[in-house]
Amino acid sequence: MTDAEKPQGIFAPGSEFFVGCNYWGSHAGTAMWRDWRPEVVEADFRLLAENGVEVARVFPLWPDFQPIQALTGGGQSFVEMRFGERPLPDTPAGRAGVDEVMVERFRELCRIAEANRIKLIVGLVTGWMSGRMHVPPAFERVNVITDPTAIRWQVRMVRYLVRELRGCPAIAAWDLGNECNCMAWSDSPSEAWCWSNAITSAVRVEDPDRPVVSGMHSLQCERGAWTIQDQGEVTDVLCTHPYPLFTPHCGTDPVNTMRNAFHAAAETRLYGDIGGVPAFVEEAGNLGPSQSSDEVAGNYLRNMLWNCFAHDCRGLLWWCANDQTRLEHAPYDWAAVERELGLLRVDRTPKPTIRAMKAFEEILDRTGLRRLPAFRRDAVVILTQSQDQWGVAYASFLLAKQAGFDVEFQYAGQPLKPSKFYIMPSVGGTHVIPARCYHALLREVENGATLFVSSDGGSLEPFGTVFGIDIATRCKAVAETTIRSEEREFDVRCRAEYQLNLVNRRAEVLAVDIDDDPIFTLCGYGRGKALFLAAPIERAATETPRAFFPEAPELYRLYATAAEAAGVTRRVFRTNPLLTLTEHELDADTLLVIAVNNTPSPLTDEITSAPEWVFDSMVWGEPPVEHGFTVQGNAGAILKFRRTR
Repeated sequence: MTDAEKPQGIFAPGSEFFVGCNYWGSHAGTAMWRDWRPEVVEADFRLLAENGVEVARVFPLWPDFQPIQALTGGGQSFVEMRFGERPLPDTPAGRAGVDEVMVERFRELCRIAEANRIKLIVGLVTGWMSGRMHVPPAFERVNVITDPTAIRWQVRMVRYLVRELRGCPAIAAWDLGNECNCMAWSDSPSEAWCWSNAITSAVRVEDPDRPVVSGMHSLQCERGAWTIQDQGEVTDVLCTHPYPLFTPHCGTDPVNTMRNAFHAAAETRLYGDIGGVPAFVEEAGNLGPSQSSDEVAGNYLRNMLWNCFAHDCRGLLWWCANDQTRLEHAPYDWAAVERELGLLRVDRTPKPTIRAMKAFEEILDRTGLRRLPAFRRDAVVILTQSQDQWGVAYASFLLAKQAGFDVEFQYAGQPLKPSKFYIMPSVGGTHVIPARCYHALLREVENGATLFVSSDGGSLEPFGTVFGIDIATRCKAVAETTIRSEEREFDVRCRAEYQLNLVNRRAEVLAVDIDDDPIFTLCGYGRGKALFLAAPIERAATETPRAFFPEAPELYRLYATAAEAAGVTRRVFRTNPLLTLTEHELDADTLLVIAVNNTPSPLTDEITSAPEWVFDSMVWGEPPVEHGFTVQGNAGAILKFRRTR
């Protein structure tokens, strides 16, 4: 099945942006299936729907739905599977090891969701949840990702559940499970691929028309068993779980500032671009009042929603529906962080987060922009081997946003995406990019494209003929790297592990270091241009707290210089790097621009346009005044421009 043939459903490009949450019963949390109270579920769903929740992710807890136990004989030899002491009945459910009572309860939940017009994403193999393992007695202390018996019974359960529930109109998608890459550890990509393919195939056999969501988090480009490319190959939709506290390089700044306001959008775009399938935010949250106040959490969610909407993330689900402060069973009694994550308090009063969600949904309805054209992207960021791909991608995304343009991602070993502007950020190590891929890239430069490389001491060949410089020496840096240009009026410093001493052969020097030696250069290569920066500004920005604050070194100006050399021409501009723009073409003569303020305080900035475009109207937001446009803190505005003839 090609990517174009995969079912996409609510995740298809051009479909409506959706908002919602992950759901466990307010009365019982993960014990809701054993303590089934449909009247509570009905009350929960009715209140969620009234407050704007459109999609809920729900979980048939694995040991509740497949409560099988392995009976053994002498020498621990396997005899048979049973429900405790009861033999499995000779029925379709029994042969799958599935409890029919639980399936009927789930079917009732589906009916409740349909009655409240809430769509469901169903996490099928939910063996890991909120820091606790939940597996059938038969598979305790078994690697459920690699053990063939465990996989056999998972496939049986999944096929039965999907076959029985596929007639429920409320179900929008099947999810492999909740973060199944946490259920067991593996260093083998083949093992992870085989498990994912087995579960996905089990779903598709029974329901080929609904999309299958990966459900995984913390995927990598190359390291570890669970990769973005493999999950994009096997499943139909990728997802992110962008929690600032748990994700590297994110929790360094307050949640209502730029770094974290873009975390969800940047990671989701990374997954979607690398994986080649739609992507959405499946779980997001501030992780409770120990990390930020309820008010700040609401502002954080509002900012995150604006950025995800503008950057083609198909939807966003908060974790989770309800606070669980009254529960006394694990994981709630051992993990404080799991208790106050809801949109609703235990007394059912709404928090600022759900009010922000509902208000954002109302904006989309009032503007008629549930469906938003794709945003313009001006460059391809090539993530290379031997680097922290997420950290580098994250910083590259943010620096480009601050510089006034947008990027898409690819991995070094993937076929080269067409572009006129390529960025290879913070190139490090001896294994950077396969030779065939580098040569394909250089052919594009020879034919007129622009390449910008920032170095983290990595090896590229050919080098001198491309960049017009030689590296005389490479050594450990003993101080911060200085990058300054009197002509361009910038003087910035950043951390670097290596110092490169450059010898100019035929390049234009754009900036020098503290010794007035070249550090940032531009050279013609064929009909194109090659820029080289001897400093890993992306890695430095990733590792430096408040690197995207107003008082931080203006590293983004190096990206702006590279974009100017590449001939990037946007149609709408602003001056403040914390106010970010995306451009969306409604038609050849009409342009929507989404402006987002990624700070907690109101920003007023002049927003201008190219000569052939003029401001038409405010679709959403405060009308302009003499001194510019004002966008409220952690919020967005929508402007319309029209082409002059």
